[in-house]
Amino acid sequence: MQKESKSIKRGFEQNIVLVDGVRTPFLHSFSDYSKLMPHQLARYALVNLLNKTNIDKDLIDYIVYGTVIQEVKTSNIAREAALSAGFSDKTPAHTVTMACISSNVAITTGIGLLATNTYDVIVAGGVEFMSDVPIRHSRKMRSLLLKANRAKTPAQKLALIATLRPNFFVPELPAVAEFSSGETMGHSADRLAAAFKVSRKEQDEYALRSHTLLRRPRKKVTSLIWCQLKTDGASACVLMKEETAKKLGLKPKAYLRDFLYVSQDPVDQLLLSPAYGIPKLLKKTGLTLNDIDTWEIHEAFAGQIIANLKALDSDWFCKNYMGLSEKVGAPDMSKWNKWGGSLSIGHPFAATGVRLCMHTANRLVREDGQLGVVAACAAGGQGVAMLLERYPGATAE
Repeated sequence: MQKESKSIKRGFEQNIVLVDGVRTPFLHSFSDYSKLMPHQLARYALVNLLNKTNIDKDLIDYIVYGTVIQEVKTSNIAREAALSAGFSDKTPAHTVTMACISSNVAITTGIGLLATNTYDVIVAGGVEFMSDVPIRHSRKMRSLLLKANRAKTPAQKLALIATLRPNFFVPELPAVAEFSSGETMGHSADRLAAAFKVSRKEQDEYALRSHTLLRRPRKKVTSLIWCQLKTDGASACVLMKEETAKKLGLKPKAYLRDFLYVSQDPVDQLLLSPAYGIPKLLKKTGLTLNDIDTWEIHEAFAGQIIANLKALDSDWFCKNYMGLSEKVGAPDMSKWNKWGGSLSIGHPFAATGVRLCMHTANRLVREDGQLGVVAACAAGGQGVAMLLERYPGATAE
């Protein structure tokens, strides 16, 4: 018996489709990818996307690619990756960054370019490469070197050398703390878990769930209640208007129906974006929790996930912080991250968004669902929520 189709309030008139996507294996940093440069890792995703879809690369109108910790030699990594993958030098490409949701930004930027009829075919994705991060001289040393470059006489250069101090040689590593608060995300997650009374037992059980659903169960999960931050990986997907897909004889995976971004207090609510984004997306699209067939939510920390679930199911929180008349409720956990999540799969910052969307599209096929929600938090107290709909006749190959 055919299921009744759920009605959606449309965010834009165009039928925009996710044709397909790929990702490299998400590997621990300093392992198999360690001798590459980031754009080379991204190249593998882009080349394999073309091979999988059999789309002529000359049909790609525009490329949007995300990254977080940038390699300074390839500041516009989208362009460098595209050129190394053999795309035409006539195909524009630009790089976006929004912490852990950077490839979501790449996808939604593509949606905007398609919805406004600017282009017909977009490639979006992201790459993160923690095996080789930029390490800078200290600011004092940088200032000295820049002044030395402008010094004209030996006396001026000697005067500058005389100002050199041992602490000038202390390098600057990429920050792991929030710039605005100075707090690491892990500390923020601990405070969030405490605020929502999330026990260590609950966190361990959720972490074990994530690994078990990935079919890679672990006996010890004490070190696995946060996502694997030092991960290398890349992803890519192709988006286009439905009419374009039909002309090209392609079978899309899903419709990209709507999206929105949220932001809130980066100190006490740094990781609560799914709790804020999900009800806003449901209201915008005229849906309820029960209308959603799959949930793909980024797992930054086990405690963070449980805190978001408790926030959604709290009358007090929903009324006082989100201005709702009652609690949103608890999503059906049998539909939640059913193939594992970032805790078990790994989390190359800018590549995860495509994985979430592809998991959603493929799960909707395999689980005979219609609608799937993607949501994720990001540094700075920001986040994303997206709605996908299964495309008629889609396959999960």
